[in-house]
Amino acid sequence: MSELPPKFFVTGTDTGVGKTLVSAVLMSGLSAVYWKPVQSGEPGDTEWVRQATGLPAERFAPETYRLQQPLSPHAAAELEGVEIALGAFQPPVASRLIAEGAGGVLVPLNGRQLMIDLMAQLGLPVLLVARSSLGTINHTLLSLEALRRRCLEVVGVVVNGPSNLANEEAIARYGQVPVLAAVAPLARLDAVGLRAAYDRYFGGRG
Repeated sequence: MSELPPKFFVTGTDTGVGKTLVSAVLMSGLSAVYWKPVQSGEPGDTEWVRQATGLPAERFAPETYRLQQPLSPHAAAELEGVEIALGAFQPPVASRLIAEGAGGVLVPLNGRQLMIDLMAQLGLPVLLVARSSLGTINHTLLSLEALRRRCLEVVGVVVNGPSNLANEEAIARYGQVPVLAAVAPLARLDAVGLRAAYDRYFGGRG
């Protein structure tokens, strides 16, 4: 069983695929710092992960950009008269880091650059979160292709949602990538439930 790297970037095949849930599960079992470089919409993923895991404030780094509207970062920033600049992003100093992106791999940050440009600048290995449902094979393979075209290291894929073994096997086969876990819907979204999910799905990978 391969270990997760000490620092990595969590991205997804789309919005709402479970990036934040997977990040919270990983935070509950790893002695890492959580960082959301760009937050669009309130109250925000940092607050949700902190409340759900029950972890102390020092395990959470502030967002570089915190935008009010739940839109693509470039659109939310435009409404506030802000331009997101790659040079503004400085990862927190931490021996273990979980950075979570906003939306999918090719979400725009400004008029020229995309989320994948931020990933390339940070140079962190990437963990890709995908849905388990119909359509996930295409979305996942496209995301993997985009990441590899930028020569970004892909740690693996985490599939989130009701069990679909056929989709998991197709992603692993055609994507030539390990499916590290298939996280089923959790009965408890609190510290106990998240830690149990970490032990079940990721135990031994830290």
